[in-house]
Amino acid sequence: MSEKVLIVTVREDEVPCRLDRWFKRHYPQLPQSYIQRLLRTKQIRVNGKRAEAKQVLAPEDMIRVPPLPEHPTEARPATVSDKDKKWLTSCILYQDADMFVLNKPAGLAVQGGSGTKRHLDTLLSALATRGQTPKLVHRLDKDTSGVLVVARTNKAAAFLTQAFRTKAVHKTYWALVEGKPRHAQGVIDQPLLKQNAKNGREMMVVDEAGQSAQTQYKVMKTARQLSWLELSPLTGRTHQLRVHCAFMGTPIVGDEKYGKATSPAPQIAAKLHLHARQVTVPMLSGGKRTFLAPLPEHMKNSFDFLGFCDTKELKKNKNHTIGEDLCEK
Repeated sequence: MSEKVLIVTVREDEVPCRLDRWFKRHYPQLPQSYIQRLLRTKQIRVNGKRAEAKQVLAPEDMIRVPPLPEHPTEARPATVSDKDKKWLTSCILYQDADMFVLNKPAGLAVQGGSGTKRHLDTLLSALATRGQTPKLVHRLDKDTSGVLVVARTNKAAAFLTQAFRTKAVHKTYWALVEGKPRHAQGVIDQPLLKQNAKNGREMMVVDEAGQSAQTQYKVMKTARQLSWLELSPLTGRTHQLRVHCAFMGTPIVGDEKYGKATSPAPQIAAKLHLHARQVTVPMLSGGKRTFLAPLPEHMKNSFDFLGFCDTKELKKNKNHTIGEDLCEK
């Protein structure tokens, strides 16, 4: 193991390059999971700041490299109980030889972090086949529910990761927001920048110095000063939908970070009302397929109370679409 922390300057001939790929190039003995662990625990930093695997490096960036073992071992997978395995299986909307499509519940973190021991990345070991544990290819916030695509093989993971990165995947979210946007539909085009709030928590803000971010929106229905929005992110920034909704003056109900933690009505739960409703994804076998996820219980109850739609259970059909519309046309 190296005995000290190194500060390495990124050379001009090394970019553009993602941070995790830079590490794989310089330290090929490190498994991806080990790099992710170093990032989660803030041992890897760029220019003195917390970094992410997908961060694109620039010339002269200063990378903090912690002491590294010559032959790191993969963390032993946590034991998943039979109860958790049965529960996770119940979340599967679709599966084939290449992927699982899950309906992730609100409140479950996708990956671990400080103080987060139970998360989807660990639970996925319960779905391992032929020695391969399913791999995450995109993310949802802890309190966001809905469609999550998971690769079953390394080949599928590479294919699907590339599909998400190149915007070959189309995602649609449903949100319940406070108020009503000025226009019935449009595109929010506001750059987002990560910064530290007064309480020390990281959050995204609209700032010209940030990364470009665009969200397409449409008002579906309005009642009792609340609106049901259909949202399609055209870029994939952290907390993009939540920040953009707040920017319009219509924060998502239950969003304590960018809106209010309190409920607008006793009949509406004080939980985040943001749901990944639909994903259209290219298939390894060819063509594309659309997957739909039913609303979580708290959003069903809110929609029923507001008279937005007649909710009904989703079921599989034969039309290359998993699920049926929750609302009558």
